Amino acid sequence: MEFFETLWHGEAIGDGGDEHEALVAYGLLDPLPEDWAAACAEAGAEPQIQRYASFEAYLDNADALETLPVTAAMIERALAEQI
Repeated sequence: MEFFETLWHGEAIGDGGDEHEALVAYGLLDPLPEDWAAACAEAGAEPQIQRYASFEAYLDNADALETLPVTAAMIERALAEQI
């Protein structure tokens, strides 16, 4: 089963068993940005999700299968679905 790690400013801030769960992790930021477009455009923010073959592969320090760039719209949509 795949594993997804959520990154913000180069730091892991959460994870999930699918892309949606990983996107919802952006809702855990403190403080929570009022404007996701502005927050994502900040220098160094580089929101992204890394996809691994499995949680075990992640724990074994395997390379990510791919890195998915994350947009403000993706984050907003995922968080809106949680309400």
